[in-house]
Amino acid sequence: MLIGEVARRSGVSARMLRHYESLGLVRPSGRTGSGYREYSGEDVRRIFHIESLRSLGMSLREIGHALDDPGFTPSVLVRDLIAQSRERIAAETELLTRLRRIDDADPTGWEDVLQVVALLQALGSKSAGARQRAALSSANEVSPPVEALVEAVLREADPHVAGALRWALARSGDAGPALLAEGLGSPVAAVRERAVQSLAAFPGGEATAHLRRALLHDDVVVRGHAALALGARGVVDAAPTLIDMVVEGRNDTDAADALSVLASDTATADQIAAGLVERLAVDTMSAPARGRLTQALADIPGSRASRALVELSDDEDRAVALTALYLLRLREAR
Repeated sequence: MLIGEVARRSGVSARMLRHYESLGLVRPSGRTGSGYREYSGEDVRRIFHIESLRSLGMSLREIGHALDDPGFTPSVLVRDLIAQSRERIAAETELLTRLRRIDDADPTGWEDVLQVVALLQALGSKSAGARQRAALSSANEVSPPVEALVEAVLREADPHVAGALRWALARSGDAGPALLAEGLGSPVAAVRERAVQSLAAFPGGEATAHLRRALLHDDVVVRGHAALALGARGVVDAAPTLIDMVVEGRNDTDAADALSVLASDTATADQIAAGLVERLAVDTMSAPARGRLTQALADIPGSRASRALVELSDDEDRAVALTALYLLRLREAR
């Protein structure tokens, strides 16, 4: 079979077949009387083998080694190809993400494009100072894209940089809360915590709605941050979670403060006091937890809290009784 016919049947150009021959990958088994290359059926099969291996991303040198070494073990090479493919896909994905973010910034000229690229690079810098400056640059004419800010704040461990990023997000428009809420579903606990903390710093009804849903989150840390933020916003639905935090000793002082903020009217104050008293009545409640619950009653106004403190002043637990008595005297002094 002459080279032209082999090229037609295999889909490999005659030029490429000559290149394969120059590399020693496939040599025609014979020559015609006129000196033309003549390929055997085995030669053609080898060409198809070469093309199949090329489709896996193998280099021609790797292909020659694989086909000519009888002791060649393909598993190692295949694993290497998998690793190389993953690296290539990651690099291409990163490039695509960067291009999309530049497009989202809606640049009007190359100067804007270059500024956005510089901002994106700074947000990924190893220098905390550079990351912070990039976040604060949202005060300038060209701002970092919202998605880039969200990604940055979800991975940021430095509290000062995180604060700057949250400030930038609050100025970035309406897309921030929804993107941050997606971070609540992360398998990484630290990312979930950063997401809810950032939502807590975001004003507006959409962020509040996401925080309300976070009260039902499986992650107790997420629930706690959501409850504290909602308490500061006057959302009474946060009260049960805040009482849980007092019982468990998780940010219990902040939780008690949030409960006192919520107890701004008589009905809500009595509801919160009832919730605290209900927990105090649980037989299995530990002494430290009962002490924290008693202290939480201190800044809850109204008769329900006062009656609870009177009853607790005769409690069997001397520490609880003394705390309740002290708090009653403070209330009377007011």
